[in-house]
Amino acid sequence: MASPTFGNRTAPRPGGRSARVQEAVHRATRELTAEHGREALTVPMVAARAGVTPSTIYRRWGDLAELLADVSVERMRPDGEPADTGSLRGDLLAWAEQYNEEMSSELGRAMLRDVLSAQSPDARPSCRCADFIALQIGVLLGRAQARGVTTPPVGRVMDTLVAPLLFRLLFTAGPVTLDEIAGWVDASLTTASP
Repeated sequence: MASPTFGNRTAPRPGGRSARVQEAVHRATRELTAEHGREALTVPMVAARAGVTPSTIYRRWGDLAELLADVSVERMRPDGEPADTGSLRGDLLAWAEQYNEEMSSELGRAMLRDVLSAQSPDARPSCRCADFIALQIGVLLGRAQARGVTTPPVGRVMDTLVAPLLFRLLFTAGPVTLDEIAGWVDASLTTASP
């Protein structure tokens, strides 16, 4: 399997009490955001709902923006392996179409903005999301390699497929079309070495 060149910046998931606190705070954040909207959300509101003190949240996340980014990163963590269509082109198309569908929603765009607005000096949420995507792309390339298909490196697929897709999701109002996705997939595949 092709390995991502983006490093392993994903911190291990906490265990025990720390995991319970994280889950309670994340759940409270999701619930309160759904009930009151992002603009009304405060650290004291989240703390009260989660059953922790505000200082627990400040100590662990620093501020509300970091907490929102962390919650978004966890929601963006893939649940499983990407679909296997039997071909690399088909796999990349299926992955990109699903990612586009999920991230072009109002919630998806809000999560992307949360992740990019975080200012953590270590293990920035945007880096963790890039790692998740690179790992998914690596799975697709690894499958193709196991079938004897020559593949481009993960970084090339990130540059020619993922980067334009994310740019369009973040900085344009119009939808990304399936033809555009297919063009980016084809561009990423033309770089496979013989």
